[in-house]
Amino acid sequence: MAYNTKRIALIGILGALTVISLILAIILPTGKLSFYCLSSFFISIIIIEYRVTAGWLFFFTTNLLAYVVIPDKVAIIPYTAFFSIYGIVKYYAEMIKNTVLEFTIKYAFFNACLVLALFLADKLFAGINELSYPLGAFIIILQVVFFIYDYVYTMVINYYKYRLRNFLVK
Repeated sequence: MAYNTKRIALIGILGALTVISLILAIILPTGKLSFYCLSSFFISIIIIEYRVTAGWLFFFTTNLLAYVVIPDKVAIIPYTAFFSIYGIVKYYAEMIKNTVLEFTIKYAFFNACLVLALFLADKLFAGINELSYPLGAFIIILQVVFFIYDYVYTMVINYYKYRLRNFLVK
């Protein structure tokens, strides 16, 4: 009984932190990407503690909650399309134990999301024409940024597993 109570409490707290970080990403004028990244880390804690099926449930509930609570629905699209599910993609990719295939899957997912974002920016918001850099340079820079994001994501997971976990979940 106590296990289920702790489980529900942890999932609820992490879900609330996810929505709060999304609200901060939308409201604050700077640091938007940082708060989107922060919102993506919480699903990994759920996967570590309660397996990937709980991660999928967390993915659906936090997305639903974000669309119910946050008035700016367009600003939630980056979270829904990439940040909310990246922890699950990372989990499945790293289960393979083949570094080349692992990075191929991660980059395929990232680039599919990037193509979707560029398409939406071009068709819905007419944003591609306003880039101050050539599109090719922009894409290359984003590949490097994604590599750094994945590395930091791994560091956050390891910090949780080997330092914070003992204090938060007993």
